Amino acid sequence: MACNKLHIASLNSGSNGNCYYIGNDQEAILVDTGISCRETEKRMLRLGLSMHNVKAIFISHEHTDHVRGLATLSSKYNLPVYITNGTLNGCRFNIREELIRVLYSTQTISVGTLEVTSFLKIHDASEPHSFVVSCGSTKVGVFTDIGAACDQLIFHFKQCHAAFLETNYDDDLLSKSAYPYFLKQRISGGKGHLSNKQALDLFIHHRPSYMTHLLLSHLSKDNNNPELAHSLFRQHAGEVEIVVASRFVETEVYTIFERVSEHSSF
Repeated sequence: MACNKLHIASLNSGSNGNCYYIGNDQEAILVDTGISCRETEKRMLRLGLSMHNVKAIFISHEHTDHVRGLATLSSKYNLPVYITNGTLNGCRFNIREELIRVLYSTQTISVGTLEVTSFLKIHDASEPHSFVVSCGSTKVGVFTDIGAACDQLIFHFKQCHAAFLETNYDDDLLSKSAYPYFLKQRISGGKGHLSNKQALDLFIHHRPSYMTHLLLSHLSKDNNNPELAHSLFRQHAGEVEIVVASRFVETEVYTIFERVSEHSSF
């Protein structure tokens, strides 16, 4: 069956929990399960999405806001969990052994007609990975919890029709915040999170001409605000739709597909 579109939604994005839905009409995956099983079900139901279409879970790293609901959700729906050994060892709960699929860097995994490519990212975790989900030639990236935009990230970002991209903090808000110095350094020191400016630089210099949607993700509650981030990117977006992924509610479902040139002949 031909596959050229992807439906995407953020179910939650932030330090209180991260969970992203990507799929087509037949099957889907979740990237991270940082909200409870019950909350995941509720939000998908409100969006008209079915858990029965979800065929696998991919975990980016072991921090609680990315795995909180993993054990319950994977067990309830008998979902395979793609996870690196380092991430698995860092989790503080047990995943049913028969559901574990060991994930390796630069690996491409088929989930029905979806293909999921993993690659190492820079973050203060054990074997953290980012993901690109493909359906035919249409690609969506999940690029959050990143300390710096490495060559691998740039390479994959250049190919995406849409992406969840971290815009964690504003430099001025972070510098003036009440956070202790060590935490400010952890966030901005190159192994923590991307700032608005770092993410904007990536977007301006490396987005492909065919990108249609950018979901600003993992915004700090204290060191950023949605209006500020949206306004900053909107100035440079052109025809790209800029969406802020909330830390409180799900986004709507966006359908991503490869643009056909207006000069194409049929």
